[in-house]
Amino acid sequence: MEVLYKEYLITDDKERINRQVVLDYLAQSYWANRRPPERILKSIENSHCYGVYHNDKQIGFARLVTDEATVYYLCDVFVIKEYQGQGIGKKLIEIITKSEEYEWMTGILGTLDAHGLYEQYGYEKDSERFMRRMPQRRKT
Repeated sequence: MEVLYKEYLITDDKERINRQVVLDYLAQSYWANRRPPERILKSIENSHCYGVYHNDKQIGFARLVTDEATVYYLCDVFVIKEYQGQGIGKKLIEIITKSEEYEWMTGILGTLDAHGLYEQYGYEKDSERFMRRMPQRRKT
C-alpha cells in the first residue's frame, strides 16, 4: 500500500523503514524511552508498520499489533517535530483506520497527549477498561 499525501509518501513497505530514525525517536519518547533498542527492532519485525517519507527521509511511523481478525493495538505513532502541524499524523491515522484490513476491527491505543487527534477517527477514552502491566526488569 502506498499513498501520496502532498509531497509525502505513506507506505506499509516494512523494507523502507529506517530503523535508526525509529530508534532515535522512541528513545526520546515518553512511552518507549526505557525500551531497549533490540526490543524495538524485534517489535518492528513482528508488527505491521507504516512509514511516512519526504523524498527518501523517514519523517513518521506507526506500528500495529494484531490478530488480523478482530483487534489491533496501534502504537509507536510519531511524526518528527519539524514536520508536525501539516496534517501528516492525521493522514496516517486516517489511512490506518479506513483501510479494509482494519476498518472492522476493534482498535486499541494508549496516549497521554493526543486524545483529540484519535477522537477524530472514532477512538474513545476508556480509562476504566484500559489496563497495563509495565515490563519488569530482569534481575541478573
